[in-house]
Amino acid sequence: MKDFAGKVAFITGGASGAGLGQAKVFSEAGCKVVIADIRQDHLDEALAYFKKQKNAKVHGINLDITDKKAYAAAADEVEKVFGSPPQLLFNTAGVNAFGPAEASTYEDFEWIINVDLMGVIYGMVTFVPRMIKAGKGGHICAVSSMSGLMAGPTVAPYGTAKAGVIHLMEAYWMALKPYGIGVTCLCPGGIKTNIAEASYTRPGKLENTGYNTNDKTIEFMRHHYSFGIDPVELAEMLKKGIEDEVLLVLPFPNPEPMLRQVGERLANYCSVAGMKRQAELDEKRQEERRKNPMPGLEGAYEAGWGNAREDLTWVRKSDKFKKKE
Repeated sequence: MKDFAGKVAFITGGASGAGLGQAKVFSEAGCKVVIADIRQDHLDEALAYFKKQKNAKVHGINLDITDKKAYAAAADEVEKVFGSPPQLLFNTAGVNAFGPAEASTYEDFEWIINVDLMGVIYGMVTFVPRMIKAGKGGHICAVSSMSGLMAGPTVAPYGTAKAGVIHLMEAYWMALKPYGIGVTCLCPGGIKTNIAEASYTRPGKLENTGYNTNDKTIEFMRHHYSFGIDPVELAEMLKKGIEDEVLLVLPFPNPEPMLRQVGERLANYCSVAGMKRQAELDEKRQEERRKNPMPGLEGAYEAGWGNAREDLTWVRKSDKFKKKE
């Protein structure tokens, strides 16, 4: 797809962060935009922004993407407001929490997977049949993550969900070709978003967490994600990926070697010799990270970020981010 003028775009998580970046970029490209978000305060702010843009056709819907019935009602509302299902679907909304895999609760998995994977699935199941029946073609995007390609001991629920999104989008990419509907999966690293505040939208019935989540960790995450890519810049990269009709968009200068490392890692896990090679590679990369730490990680240890709740005394406390003497 190269001509976006007049297309209807539906964006989950569209009122802030990566979703708002998409709303801005595709509104500028001439789309009629629907921003769906669970936080009404963010929706109000986003709609106020677009109201100042005189030619912007933007509609807001308060939506919990884990609610199938609400999703169907939102789809009906899109057709009522703009006269058709979307030709562009962006499954962008997401949440995250950091903590040791061994401290994870049922509720940690249920909350994160419900939003980050099931929310995408509900978007596909709700809109794909409507898009096909409308016969206008289109393009579908989902935001995964580098965590969907590279496992980590403190992002087990998140990485599991994001890996599922990659598989899901590849399956739909294969399935939707005959209908003229393209598919792209975005796999960023850190983004300047409000994901640090994800716990604010966590349902009360799923509040039981094994992770250390408090004001200190939330403030640290705000700091950490401030070093991420700008949402508008990221949306421009996604737009280019849609125009080029590529399945995966990794917002890095030279992503192919990174993906080859992913394949190499999986191949190494298949043999004793390979496991030894992988251990040596991991140690070498850890040493590189120690010499050249990622920006934005200062203060992580002091905040207790990535650790278990203090009362889970059977979980070993990590000193990964402790300053070396």
